[in-house]
Amino acid sequence: MSKNVSGKLRSGISPLAFMQGMRKNQDTFQSWYDQFAWANTEDQEFFESLNNRDDLRCLILAADWCGDVVRNVPVVFHLMETAGIPTEVFIMEQHPDLMDQFLTNGGRSVPVVIIADTGGYVLGQWGPRPTKVQAHMNEFKRENPDREAADYNEKIQVVREKMMKEYGEGTGYHAVIAAEFRELLAGV
Repeated sequence: MSKNVSGKLRSGISPLAFMQGMRKNQDTFQSWYDQFAWANTEDQEFFESLNNRDDLRCLILAADWCGDVVRNVPVVFHLMETAGIPTEVFIMEQHPDLMDQFLTNGGRSVPVVIIADTGGYVLGQWGPRPTKVQAHMNEFKRENPDREAADYNEKIQVVREKMMKEYGEGTGYHAVIAAEFRELLAGV
């Protein structure tokens, strides 16, 4: 059964309202947003070419306290803006019904970016992290299913350090996100 988010269309907040309403990490979010630049012209041209489509919508489940939202959503905002795809943000705590349709490894993880058509039919989704970064967490979850284990917190810290290394210091991961979204959108 395919997912449908029609009941949520036009009930989120704008990217600008999300950025202005952030109570945590606003400066860091803004910094990543301001640092965005296209790594290659082919990606930029692809996203610009989507401006002639009016059948796509973007819904983003997010929370201002989440480091992955702070790193990844500024890039997504730029991609959707360039593509002319109407984008709405849904604060995960305010939309548990939507969040629970898009769990990651059985848990609530943000951001989740949902690409839907104007009827709300979900065409694809992305998140919460670039594939190579998420692979570390997927492996961890497979190997450590018991959150109550004595060494769980210690082990998850190691995984978080690996993920930060995968992101890297600068904005190189922005191009990775652009490429993943280009692949996703090319298929819809």
